[in-house]
Amino acid sequence: MLSRCLAAIALAAGPVSAVFPVSTSCPANVPVSCQNTTVYEDTCCFNHPGGQVLLTQFWDTNPSTGPADSWTIHGLWPDNCDGTWEEYCDKDREYFNITAILEPSAPCTLQYMQKFWKDYNGDDEDFWEHEFNKHGTCMSSLEPACYPDYEPGHEVIDYFKRTVKLFKTLPSYEWLAEAGIVPSTTATYSRAEIQAVLRAHHGHDVIINCNRNRELNELWYHYNIRGSVQSGEYIPVEPVGSPSTCPQTGIRYLPKYSNPTPPTPTTTTTGPSPTVSLPPGLLSGKGWLYVETGSASYGGFLISAGKWYRQGGGTPATYTATPNAAGDAFTLKTSKGPCTIQSDSSLLCDASVSATNASPFGFDGKYLTYAGSSSFYSIGLPSGTAQGTVYTNPQSVEFKATWSPR
Repeated sequence: MLSRCLAAIALAAGPVSAVFPVSTSCPANVPVSCQNTTVYEDTCCFNHPGGQVLLTQFWDTNPSTGPADSWTIHGLWPDNCDGTWEEYCDKDREYFNITAILEPSAPCTLQYMQKFWKDYNGDDEDFWEHEFNKHGTCMSSLEPACYPDYEPGHEVIDYFKRTVKLFKTLPSYEWLAEAGIVPSTTATYSRAEIQAVLRAHHGHDVIINCNRNRELNELWYHYNIRGSVQSGEYIPVEPVGSPSTCPQTGIRYLPKYSNPTPPTPTTTTTGPSPTVSLPPGLLSGKGWLYVETGSASYGGFLISAGKWYRQGGGTPATYTATPNAAGDAFTLKTSKGPCTIQSDSSLLCDASVSATNASPFGFDGKYLTYAGSSSFYSIGLPSGTAQGTVYTNPQSVEFKATWSPR
């Protein structure tokens, strides 16, 4: 691999198009994404609607992935300017051969990914496919029309090369270590001190995420872009959308490959969800909804659209519970919008749901309830990156949802 990587560098001295795809050249005065005051039509040079771009990083410890002294890449995500997002935008451009595409054209990038873009299940290829198909297909400047001599796979090369390039500018482990924030099985840190270090380097706040055991596991760096995803200027900005999930204090930053007395399972394990004991009745405020299936397998959690997700290393959505005026039920809302039970008995959280149409939920002291029942259902058990639709009417898989306050 190293010889192929060096060979590719040597070839770059020749015609660039022979090694790397060439996308549309953008003018210097193109507006910055999410900061324009008038409509800019050329979406090859102006990312729209996904103009708030996130470089996301993982710190996986159970199981551990990547070097012990480095965070790893999660992905490059195009959020909309209001914090919402699209996903899987072009089924015709989903790829399932990332390695085969990168080997001849971007071997250095591929070699780096094999060390720093790791899947905790050991299936890096599947992880890379998921990231491009879900997020890369929603980046307007990666569309085929943005390549004068487009060939399938050009956008894949650019997506992964730019993600790696940006990740290299964000040495999170090094920044934190220089400030005395290092992995430890005993020490804890506050969110404010972590944020102060990252803000000093990035120039703006960073989203700092933890699992339900208060263990630091993810960072989201936000940018606007002047120009294209491929070659534009990435400008750090304040986050919009989902807030940090780490608590204010007591954050654990566990070391990789060395956790002799691990606490209860994290979001990257296959253990059951924690049991949270609260008084029955109304829920109010923010929290996460974890799934219990009645078996030893990892139940997972509910994500922002109201779907059930079991992929380890993911982050549960923050749900906001608001009691109704009568004081006998509460509604739920995520960053996607209010939540409702639709006519087919499926759960949907979306901006298209009006606040007046949000469904009433209850809480029995341990589980979320709907119409007096704590049982929810899915057609099947989600696996990998699949998302399960949640139903209130009986289906083949029954589960319950616990509330974990933030």
